[in-house]
Amino acid sequence: MSFNPKISIITVVFNNAKDIEYTIQSVLNQSYEHVEYIIVDGLSTDGTLDILNKYRAQIDILISEKDKGIYDAMNKGLEQATGDYVLFLNSGDAFYDKNTLSAIFTDSEGADIYYGETKLIDENRKIIGDRRHKTPEKFTWKSFRYGMNICHQAIFIKRAIAPKYDLQYKISADIDWIIRAAKKAKSCINTKEYTTRYLVGGMSKQRHKEGLKERYQILKKHYGFLSNLWNHGVITLKFLVFSLKNGKPHD
Repeated sequence: MSFNPKISIITVVFNNAKDIEYTIQSVLNQSYEHVEYIIVDGLSTDGTLDILNKYRAQIDILISEKDKGIYDAMNKGLEQATGDYVLFLNSGDAFYDKNTLSAIFTDSEGADIYYGETKLIDENRKIIGDRRHKTPEKFTWKSFRYGMNICHQAIFIKRAIAPKYDLQYKISADIDWIIRAAKKAKSCINTKEYTTRYLVGGMSKQRHKEGLKERYQILKKHYGFLSNLWNHGVITLKFLVFSLKNGKPHD
């Protein structure tokens, strides 16, 4: 029996006229038909809205209003979503190719979470490599203890178990969001597919030090103080080894 769930793709954007059309076309060009496309704009003033209006007829839900930050905007998208699964594909990011959703969801198994691999791209859309953190063969809520080894844009979560983002976190709430969803998940499937092209240099990269502090607090909350202290020692060691072998990582 074929399995063709409805997928809610949510794109959050603010003043990114340079990249938003690339992301929109990536969604609209998918060969998979059961897609709900939601865009949440933070009331852009740089021409982004002109581009959104260009595609208005092909966007299922378009919100353009002030928000309290990126995760507040994501929560607005979640509130509007009606799909069986949700995925956040933010401005500048794209699906790996036009058949990404078809490869994952046609004749699939109906798991709570699907996840895949990510290619990093630069501002010219050129692939510059894979993420430093390797995607786990099997994923559970404990899998992030040594770092975020699944990209936020490469994980499809059943809407029924997807919580709202915790707005106390300004940069790393996506880590907390995925862990909380994974705690509810009864089944997770590694698609073994490249699902996403991720544009490097986002908010967490620009505010790296603040993001690290948030990540530490989030992981301590979920894994405990002593375990988290040990795990961060392992994270630091892995980072140093990777940097010595490959140079400074892109992600």
